[in-house]
Amino acid sequence: MRKGLLLTVASATLLASTLTACGDESSSDGAAGSDGKKPKIGVILPDSKSSDRWETADRKYLAAAFKKAGVDYDIQNAQGDKQTFQTIADQMITSGVGVLIIVNLDSGTGKAVLDKAKSQGVATIDYDRLTLGGSAQYYVSFDNVEVGRLQGEGLGTCLAEKKAEKPMVAELNGSPTDNNAKLFAEGYDGVLDPKYASGEYVKGPNQSVPDWDNAQAGTIFEQMLTKEPGIDGVLAANDGLGNAAIAILRKQNRNGKVPVTGQDATVQGLQNILAGDQCMTVYKAIKKEADATAELAISLAKGEKAETNATVRDPEGKRDVPAVLETPVAIFKDNVKDVVDDGYVTKAELCTQKYADLCAEAGIK
Repeated sequence: MRKGLLLTVASATLLASTLTACGDESSSDGAAGSDGKKPKIGVILPDSKSSDRWETADRKYLAAAFKKAGVDYDIQNAQGDKQTFQTIADQMITSGVGVLIIVNLDSGTGKAVLDKAKSQGVATIDYDRLTLGGSAQYYVSFDNVEVGRLQGEGLGTCLAEKKAEKPMVAELNGSPTDNNAKLFAEGYDGVLDPKYASGEYVKGPNQSVPDWDNAQAGTIFEQMLTKEPGIDGVLAANDGLGNAAIAILRKQNRNGKVPVTGQDATVQGLQNILAGDQCMTVYKAIKKEADATAELAISLAKGEKAETNATVRDPEGKRDVPAVLETPVAIFKDNVKDVVDDGYVTKAELCTQKYADLCAEAGIK
């Protein structure tokens, strides 16, 4: 699984141009590739609603890596719109990108974009989310089953601290169209299902949240709580969904009494942990993910060898995709400091007046 692979891809013809579109960032200062022309790399991010990370972290880190390497780049955000996603891809391909990096909105839309890029000789990378049945040459992400396992084990730790007997656990899963959500669920259900089967836990409501929509998550969880008021723990697939559940629990003065998980180590999620309203989150060092993706893309754009450390199976495409997988880390109150020390969030962002004393207690200085 972790065996290194050396992979070579011929560079495509690359042109330099600047696109103007919603939420774009581009640069035209580039170094020449193997054919004497400037490499250009396109990136399509999915939205800014499901998680803050796409705009506050991924865009920033990818842009910095491209600037440092001196290649042209164009980063745009589809803002959750499938037609916009396809339009951006068409513009980027027409503009002459040699490498296209996408975070798909769903596998169908992603596949159409990847197949078109491939037909035009453009190298492709799936970033963070694997496009099932797609044709991306590479995939860069985290071990997403491990992310889910950390969530399941984290919830177990918090339930044990609450000394709950046969706790009922509700599950707020991610979007059913996101393959990562399936992998997260595989991980945490691998921890929870044996506990349900043994009677140690009671299986409560279990529902996916379309498009990772936080507003819908709040509505869904409120309905869960109305149906099963005895819910003792919430496996929420990311910090946004977790915060939606916490908001509903707060209405009933049950926040902090019912452990809630998360993922992404967002400022909001970390603040909820410091306040005792959220049990844990999973920190994915996005800078490492972005840097690995940029390094891979730059190598492809320049016609150089690219190195990976894993392969991931695409069950729909029935193929093994060369991949770079980074390692996630569980974050509880006692190690929130690690996320700050790593530079992923700043003390100024996290330790606002309301949370200043809590930050000090957590050793964040």
